[in-house]
Amino acid sequence: MVNQVTKSPGHQVTSKIIVNQLSIWFGKVLALKSLNLEIQSNEILGVIGPASSGKTSFLRQLNRLNELEAGFRMAGEVFLDERDICQIKPEHLRKNIGMIFALPQVLPISIYDNVVYGVRMHDSKSKSELDAIVEDSLKASFLWDEVKDRLKEFATKLSGGQQQRLCISRTLAVRPEVILFDEPCSGLDPISTAKVEESMLRLKERYTIVLVTNNTKQSARVADRTAFFLMGELIEIDKTHKIFTAPKDKRTEDYIQGKFG
Repeated sequence: MVNQVTKSPGHQVTSKIIVNQLSIWFGKVLALKSLNLEIQSNEILGVIGPASSGKTSFLRQLNRLNELEAGFRMAGEVFLDERDICQIKPEHLRKNIGMIFALPQVLPISIYDNVVYGVRMHDSKSKSELDAIVEDSLKASFLWDEVKDRLKEFATKLSGGQQQRLCISRTLAVRPEVILFDEPCSGLDPISTAKVEESMLRLKERYTIVLVTNNTKQSARVADRTAFFLMGELIEIDKTHKIFTAPKDKRTEDYIQGKFG
């Protein structure tokens, strides 16, 4: 089973996250088995696989959200910048590793207040500083031009695609280092999906991104590397173009071709 990071000769790769022998249980159910992989700085790592393959359990472990589930236990280690994440306070970890969920989770307050909600919790900023953060964050998610004259309106009035991009803006506002996307476009139309993907491609210049998606074509479009999970195991990880054109494992090829999943 191929669990190693692919490195080009002479190319120095910096690992942002390192996962060593990670296994996850919920009660007696083994959700993830002996996972080893590295996530490189400023890459988009796509994670694909059928339902119940461990993708979301893996993603939620990166910022310790699994700990909120009954019956959770784990073995192994996860390191962020060589520091064991279990030694980092969860609130600090989740500030550094933000997460975008499948369904937009906007707050029933204004667009402006949604963006700065996390900032106000973690820090004290002047009005001018908050204004700058709002503009920068909304521009980064390709939402600024659509809402710049509506910042006082309730966020719940936005379309589904706009709400998802607002959630991205809110995550960006607290200046994370890693952004986790869990099926961020599953409920969006093609135009909104394209805007979210364009945002991801721009964001990887400043952030490390992990994208869990059931849409293999989405991973093919945006991911630098892709990992294929099956029944709680990492079957294969490689540069995306290799995964989709010359996978090493027959199960990867069968999944990509739609023979199961």
